Amino acid sequence: MSSAAKPTAVLPRPRKVSASGASRRRLRSVPTQAGPVVPLELGNPLQLSKTMRTRLLAAVRALVSSPALAGASDGARLASVVLTAKAKVRDDYRVSTWAAELGRWLGMSQSTVAHTVLPELRAAGVLGSNVATNALGWATGLECWVIPMYRAQQVGDRRHALALSRSELAVLLSLCEVLFGPGWAPKDKPVIPAGLLAGRTGRGAATDRLGLLLMVLTTGSAGWLQLCPGLVDTGRGRPAATVARLLGCTAAAGAKVLKRLQEQGVVEVVRKETGSGLNAQSRVRLVPVAKAYGVAVREARRVAKSVFPDRAGTASGDLESGETGEAHVATGIGGSGQGQTAEPADLAATAQHHALHASGVTAGGSLALSNSFSGEGRGADGRRPERACVREDQPANAEDAATSLASAEGGPLRGENRPKAVRGGKAQPQRRVGLPADLRLRVALGPVAWLWERLSGWQQDQVEAAAKSELARLEGLLALPGGAPRLLADRLTDRLAETGGEAMVTGPYGWLIRRGLVQRQACTDRRCDDGIRLDTGADCEMCGNVIHIRRARRAKTAAEIDRELPGLGDGERRRVVEERLREQAAVEVEDFVRRREQARVEQTRRDEARVAAQEQAERKRQAAAAAEVVRQARPCEDCGQEQAAGLCEVCSHRRQTRELLQQAARTEAAWTAADFSNPRQLAAARDHALTSLRREADRAGHELLAALGERYAEDPQAAAACAAYAVKARASELLEETRRTALAALARSPEAEAEAHRAYCAEQARRSYDCYLTRPRADAPAREAAQRARERTAHCLLKSRLQGQCTAAPFPQRTPYDADGQVSWSKRLQQMAARPLPDDALAAPVGA
Repeated sequence: MSSAAKPTAVLPRPRKVSASGASRRRLRSVPTQAGPVVPLELGNPLQLSKTMRTRLLAAVRALVSSPALAGASDGARLASVVLTAKAKVRDDYRVSTWAAELGRWLGMSQSTVAHTVLPELRAAGVLGSNVATNALGWATGLECWVIPMYRAQQVGDRRHALALSRSELAVLLSLCEVLFGPGWAPKDKPVIPAGLLAGRTGRGAATDRLGLLLMVLTTGSAGWLQLCPGLVDTGRGRPAATVARLLGCTAAAGAKVLKRLQEQGVVEVVRKETGSGLNAQSRVRLVPVAKAYGVAVREARRVAKSVFPDRAGTASGDLESGETGEAHVATGIGGSGQGQTAEPADLAATAQHHALHASGVTAGGSLALSNSFSGEGRGADGRRPERACVREDQPANAEDAATSLASAEGGPLRGENRPKAVRGGKAQPQRRVGLPADLRLRVALGPVAWLWERLSGWQQDQVEAAAKSELARLEGLLALPGGAPRLLADRLTDRLAETGGEAMVTGPYGWLIRRGLVQRQACTDRRCDDGIRLDTGADCEMCGNVIHIRRARRAKTAAEIDRELPGLGDGERRRVVEERLREQAAVEVEDFVRRREQARVEQTRRDEARVAAQEQAERKRQAAAAAEVVRQARPCEDCGQEQAAGLCEVCSHRRQTRELLQQAARTEAAWTAADFSNPRQLAAARDHALTSLRREADRAGHELLAALGERYAEDPQAAAACAAYAVKARASELLEETRRTALAALARSPEAEAEAHRAYCAEQARRSYDCYLTRPRADAPAREAAQRARERTAHCLLKSRLQGQCTAAPFPQRTPYDADGQVSWSKRLQQMAARPLPDDALAAPVGA
């Protein structure tokens, strides 16, 4: 039917004023509605108004997509919806039921409900329940209430998605009864028949029922499901992707649910194959909704096979509908109006590739438009109408043409998997349907999953970066790690509750960046967010202090005004109090600015001091490094070896050996000297011990050199170092042996014997005689005391005699000696260079 033959109706347009100032009214010709108007039946839950459908969809979506039920089974999610619908307002939004009855609604057994569904809801903090008993104390059922819905009702904010009224709860319950209610026969009342899916039980029954409920709530009056936009899995199709997004599952699972619903006869998927062999036209019709509005099956099929392609809803200016087409399933707004609306294609070809074009001129010479377009071009051979720029992506050569044709047979349409070029030559990021793969971000952004799907690719990147930054900041505020994602999810949930749900958010990107993800500090505490402590979840004490201080200040100011200006009226008194408070606030602001400036100056001073300290530490480090370089470059003081840091390894071992042997000689002389008070005898005993000890230590070095054999000649320096270390180790052993020998000898000295005798007598006198003990056992404590006294006396005698040798008769200060007692060549050469030369040598010429 051509546009000229359609009956028209005249609608008034807004008045416009011409250039001359005279207003004129313009008329617009629109086609009348096709078919009779179906009146809404009172009490039919399948005939929902747009407002009721939007309200119920937001409530069901808030329950099934709650972060608390993340990872829960579909039975638990459907149970939360059923218990919400069955809540009684007069009983404070509670419902009395039992496991078997709830299982009939869910299509599950009583055991599954009691051991799986109800524990999941309780563990997630969604369900509260009490055991209902009769007068005899017998358990008669469960008294349940859905905690999120109960809290929303207690708050009293009607904008909340779960703050449903009595009539809305009744409509939701009636809709559940029609779709999957178990049916029952009450006494003295009409029989309530079973729902459409009442016979569907067992595995996947709860998933099918929940999917059918969500599909009905996103279906318009014509019975057509509103398909999701964006990129989808081409192997599964857009209907399966739509069901998957509704249930929050994969496209494969969505396809299975859609297939089972088709087998139950409640859903019909209508596809029309195109000339290219692709199912680019695909629509899903909810049969009960279509029948409720009086749309016959054959009429629906005829409409499905009509000229409305799935991509018409995304073309610029073609097939304009009465609505904007922005309310898709992902937005949380149910229903698309009462008329036939074009749905997106089964493939992901929803991007607007072309600009608006003027109406074309037909080549066939006929003005009858078969497809109701404003203009079409058709060749003489009767092929399909060509689109504007239809050959703009043809390859330049034959090989590219073959490649593009081969990929077009089974691959996506043109431009689907190709990044779109924008100004500047950069690639525009593609929009992602699901949340980011990062588990922390999925938990944090779970409450705003629908808002995420409405963002563009660039906006999603910006929101993801902002969420990561906020999570990192929150982790620094919490005492225990890992709680930031849940904390951010709770904040987004609260912000949505303030807004009235996702349906009330008109600008998702701006709302997320400027309101949802932003912390609102009510005081100076960094852990405060809207008066709540982020680390504990309790009320912010700082905010309470601020409020208390403000109230106390106001009361104090009012008391001062009453004392200074008595007799003022209420209005005048209030004005004076407010003026005085403003003056105090101005003074506090000035003081705050002054203190902030002082803090800034102090911070600058500390920064400068820190920089100066770092510079000084760097200078010290450089000076120490330079001194270390100089020290490493010094030759050995004993042998003159270059680059020995003042003392080579061999000479260092020899010096340590000399000190060890001298200590051993003093220890040996401490008990071998005939007269310890005679310095000569003490020095003779010490020198004799030093000579014998040196000879014993040198023997270890000679044995090591003999064991090395030929390798001694290959590397003399290394062999000398090994020999010096062996001599030092033997000297250390000799020192320990000499010390043990000296202690044993001094323990037998007269002084030690006298001390042991005194200790023995004292111990015998201290203990009472025990007649039941034999003589050895009775004298054992006294003998132990005498032995301890003897050892203690030996240590004291050795220590005093060693100190006496160091002060009275120390070793002579000589030039450094090697292991053989010879003067080092470096010292000897220095002594020879210091000798004066003969007079004839000084007078001789240089060349002689």
